[in-house]
Amino acid sequence: MQPNRPETGAFGTHFARIGVELDRFLRFEQPDAVTRMDEWRRSLGGAVPQAGIGADGVIEELATVVIPNGSRIAEPGFWGFITTGPTTMPTVAAAAASIAAPQRYTITAFNYLEELSLEWLATACGLAPHMKGVYVSGGSVANLVALGAARQWAFEQIGVDPSRDGVTGRPAAIYASAEVHHTIQRAAGVLGLGRAAVRAVPIDERQRMDPNALREMLAEGARQDVLPIAVVATAGTTNTGAIDPIQHVGEIAGEFGAWFHVDGAYGLLGVLDDRVAPAYAGLELADSAIVDPHKWLAAPVGVAAAYVRDRSILHRAFTQEPAEYLEGSFVADHDVRSSFDSMGIPYGDFAVELSAPSRGVIVWAVFRELGLNGIRKRVVEDNDFARRLTALARAHPRTEALIEPQLSVACIRYVGSSDGAALELDALNERILRRLVRETRFLPSATVVNGRYAIRPCFINARTTPDQIAGFLAELVAIGDDLAGP
Repeated sequence: MQPNRPETGAFGTHFARIGVELDRFLRFEQPDAVTRMDEWRRSLGGAVPQAGIGADGVIEELATVVIPNGSRIAEPGFWGFITTGPTTMPTVAAAAASIAAPQRYTITAFNYLEELSLEWLATACGLAPHMKGVYVSGGSVANLVALGAARQWAFEQIGVDPSRDGVTGRPAAIYASAEVHHTIQRAAGVLGLGRAAVRAVPIDERQRMDPNALREMLAEGARQDVLPIAVVATAGTTNTGAIDPIQHVGEIAGEFGAWFHVDGAYGLLGVLDDRVAPAYAGLELADSAIVDPHKWLAAPVGVAAAYVRDRSILHRAFTQEPAEYLEGSFVADHDVRSSFDSMGIPYGDFAVELSAPSRGVIVWAVFRELGLNGIRKRVVEDNDFARRLTALARAHPRTEALIEPQLSVACIRYVGSSDGAALELDALNERILRRLVRETRFLPSATVVNGRYAIRPCFINARTTPDQIAGFLAELVAIGDDLAGP
């Protein structure tokens, strides 16, 4: 007879089995999941089961069918997305939290670590001490939260409470680089400003925002009575890793009375590399900033942080109407005798999630495992990978580098032994990328730099090793030579 209640008291046994299978998966000996797609779909598919197979049966299917046919994102040569396979300690911490603190609230060690880890993360990122944060599910939501605070503050300056009463008919705009991540446009749409309210500021030859163009656009907006909601500087664009001139952009935002937001989802931790740190001058001017620990800190996907200079603005922007079943359930702060006498810090009023996992323990685990010096070493090494690949591509007679890396993104391509038309080289490199992904253990992505197609590895994978850099270029050249022919 199968139990009609979940099994309890067997985490050690089941986690041990799954741990063994995950260790086996991380040897990366299995082929790509798509090569066996018919097999695992047959095994996993079918109508909704009427009878359960029990815990042991589920563990067996996870171990033998699901895990071996998982994603290749964790492989050492995966450099395509700016997310990566999580490392062990943050994953273990996430599993612990899912059982011991499935919500981030009430007076527990997990609730304490939400705030403590936010403070540690802000320190690592070079943010001013007054910046306070909240964890959310990713950079998309973090940008939404930060720009929600910007919208709240900007409209309050003209006597409007937009979260309560909605936005006015006055035209409003967000100013951001033409290279800004598209989540900025989505946030503008969700916030009722409209995606078209995001005005693209031209970039320079290094893919960074042009401050002079920004000043001209803000001045023109002022002449048209456009309300400047925010100016967004990117600290590490997803395309090339470019860092906008933060100091200059922040000063211009201040001149026009605009909220200054720094999107550092990927690159804010780059400040830990002393060679790059000067590019982050001006962070103290930021009214808000975001960073994703599920990128460079290799936390499980679903961990990002949004910081603002005054968390009461977040409260006004995202607070909920009171719920009677909650409001009457707690005691005064001085009379707390049970962990359920208080919700702790009301993170649910600082963003868009009420129910939310304990994410702080995940970030805390990374800092406790590596320390700030260990995190810095990882960032520096990843930046070195991009620089080394760029140098190798420049030195090789049949490849070129399209940009000098600021962070850990390299943009290179195969050019062959003679000059080809730009469109022909674009098409050739697109074919090279597809074969790299299908035939090798390297998985970069692509972008366009100054109108030219580039093969774009982004090095944030904690499992990448130095010897892979030259190996990657060799594979790229071999495929290029094969496709280009004699």
